[in-house]
Amino acid sequence: MSIQFSKADADKIAAIIDAQQVSFESDHYHFKVDNLEEHRVLSLEIYPEITLGKKRGMLVVVYSGNAHLQLHNCTGYVVSEELGEITFVAEGKNQLSGLVVERGASCSQYASISKDLISSDFTQLGVEVMLSGVAMSLVEDVLSQESGRQKKDQGEE
Repeated sequence: MSIQFSKADADKIAAIIDAQQVSFESDHYHFKVDNLEEHRVLSLEIYPEITLGKKRGMLVVVYSGNAHLQLHNCTGYVVSEELGEITFVAEGKNQLSGLVVERGASCSQYASISKDLISSDFTQLGVEVMLSGVAMSLVEDVLSQESGRQKKDQGEE
């Protein structure tokens, strides 16, 4: 799946994470999220299309007090109003990577997760692995059609 990121997408994301500042800066959207109660600040930048080596793709960047995280070749995102978070996903042939940005100015990153993990029986997994599986299972609906066909062919749908 490939995403065409628009101002409407930026507006939706800003509302979910309660961004205090939102701007478009020549080639990217910038969001600032403050959590004054817990003394956290987070900046989210979304480059809808940027050169990433020899190819072009979407880049999602998070800056916080202690971290600088990047998700290259973002292929989609899922909004969870209930959880107050956005999960960005980069899909490879057999793996997923994700970046979760939360309303409370916090974030999590999951890298090189097996696609099989997100449809696993989480009760059979160790706590360390279960967390990433549960977090990334939210993106199942935005995965490429090819992934869906593979599941259907394998009788897993």
